[in-house]
Amino acid sequence: MSAEEEVRKLGERWADAERAMDTGALAELLDEDFRAVGPVGYVLTKEQWIGRYEGGLKVTAFTLRAVGVRVFGDTAIAIGTQVQEATHQGRPTEGRFRVTQVYLRRDGTWRIASMHLSPQQAP
Repeated sequence: MSAEEEVRKLGERWADAERAMDTGALAELLDEDFRAVGPVGYVLTKEQWIGRYEGGLKVTAFTLRAVGVRVFGDTAIAIGTQVQEATHQGRPTEGRFRVTQVYLRRDGTWRIASMHLSPQQAP
C-alpha cells in the first residue's frame, strides 16, 4: 500500500471515530504532540480534542469528502471538506468546514499531528 493510501485510510478511520464519538480510537490516531485549530480560532491539545465528547459534544452526522493527499517523505498533508451535524452542550455546531490535516510517520506508523478547520461557504 502506498503512503498516500495509508494516509487516506487513516483519515477514514479518524472520520469514523469522530462519527462514533470513539475517544479510544481518537487516542490511537492522534499524535502525542497533536494540536488542532478550531473554526473560530481556538487551539486544542490532544487531550482537549478528545475531551470535547466528555464536555458535551454530541455528533449525529459526520462525513469527510473530497480529500486530496500530498506526501513528503514522513509527512503528509490532507485537505478536504468536513460536514457535521452536532451539538455542544445543547447548542448547534453543525456546519461545513475546510479541514487541513498534517500526518507524521513515526517508527513506521502514521498519526495525525495537526488539524485546522475553517468554515466553508459556497463560492
